[in-house]
Amino acid sequence: MSHNSLLLIAAAGVALLLLLIIKVKVQPFVALMVVSIGVALAAGVPAADLVSTIEDGMGSTLGHIATIIALGAMIGRIVELSGGAASLAHSLIARFGEKRTPLALTVAGFLLGIPVFFEVGLIILMPIAYGVARASRKPLLIYALPMAAAMLTVHAFLPPHPGAVAAAATIGADQGWVLLLGIPLTAVVIFAGHLLAKRMTRREYTLTADVYEKVYGDGGGEPGESPEPIATGGDSDSDGSVPAGPGAQQVGGTANPPSFGMVVSLIITPIALILLGTIGTNTLAEGSVTRAVLTVLGAPMVALLIAAGLAAYFLGVRRGWSSGQISSVMGSALPGVAMVILVAGAGGVFGKVLVQTGIGDAVADILDRTGLPLLALAFVMTLLLRAVQGSATVALVATAGLITPLLHRTDLSAQQLALVCLAMGAGALAVSHINDAGYWMFTKLAGLEVGDGLRTWTVLTTAMGVIGFALTGLLWLVV
Repeated sequence: MSHNSLLLIAAAGVALLLLLIIKVKVQPFVALMVVSIGVALAAGVPAADLVSTIEDGMGSTLGHIATIIALGAMIGRIVELSGGAASLAHSLIARFGEKRTPLALTVAGFLLGIPVFFEVGLIILMPIAYGVARASRKPLLIYALPMAAAMLTVHAFLPPHPGAVAAAATIGADQGWVLLLGIPLTAVVIFAGHLLAKRMTRREYTLTADVYEKVYGDGGGEPGESPEPIATGGDSDSDGSVPAGPGAQQVGGTANPPSFGMVVSLIITPIALILLGTIGTNTLAEGSVTRAVLTVLGAPMVALLIAAGLAAYFLGVRRGWSSGQISSVMGSALPGVAMVILVAGAGGVFGKVLVQTGIGDAVADILDRTGLPLLALAFVMTLLLRAVQGSATVALVATAGLITPLLHRTDLSAQQLALVCLAMGAGALAVSHINDAGYWMFTKLAGLEVGDGLRTWTVLTTAMGVIGFALTGLLWLVV
């Protein structure tokens, strides 16, 4: 089949994917599977090979990411229900002082955003922002805007969040390098977002009546009051839900919250192990015992398994939870990430079909002829898909599938592949607007009208995405 025919099939496939998700409101996993099958058959994959192609794409992707996403969700669930999130936020507020409370909540959003999904983190931290705004009698947005933007930034850029994990697995980027380069980059982007939000919130925005009453009237809860557990999306893309789970409410609470140091230690443990594994692989002699040990401990699934065990012990066993309660809490994290994992797997199927049919090479030819640098292509493609269909995860997995054949033609280092992954994350952060569930959740919790949400949240996330892309470009010059 000619390249032009393959490109037409690819264009029709992407258009159908967007139509199904945006107009027909088909679940992204189902839409990706339908489009993948349709593209495969239209491009000439024999019917006898169709099932094996789908199984290969799903299996190769989920083999990399399913365990990582599930374990990350379990850690976040234990931190959430043990009261560790509220403890972290209050400790940071006390350490930073009253004048720097917006920065303290931004840092809390950054740290909590690593193990906890965006929407869950927003539910946990927003009542604390309510309490601080009520006590200070200052506008809620001063505290809520940079805090929420920090959590969305981590969600778009860093493992173990599903989009970042799936994108890294698809293009072959090492997650250790993604973290090593991504953590400082993300920190800079978040600090820049804090400064931009500080400027944006100099003017006051009108709050909806219900939120105003909750924050400044008698109906609001006390500062730091634990939010009621509710069902909510497990991803800022509405790819799943995070129900409270059996027994979760009985276990949760803040009667004996973990210390600040304990929560931070549990958050950085898997990150430190993964980074040590990457550093050991690149600096120690092959065959050395130390390198072998660090390689095993630094494997993302092993690092997260160790962190999950430590979280279960220090936040559960030592606080009086029974083994049954711990099992229930960890299990309650899984329903919310099941659909997220399937969406990422379906993205792997889409990518496999593109390679198997030769469409990937045809698309790579077109992309190559644009003359745009790889980083710019990765950023722009992800940003456009994010803007059109709303889901950061879908934008990341679809772009990764489209751009991988082009990456295979180049001789990129591990660091450069990680930067391509981060550039895609920058695109996924930008343009959060009315087709994104995360946009609606933030604006409703912050009491913003649609127009004010676009002027604040959408502008801020887009600016932070552009800053993130600019930083990947600077890092590209030195790696």
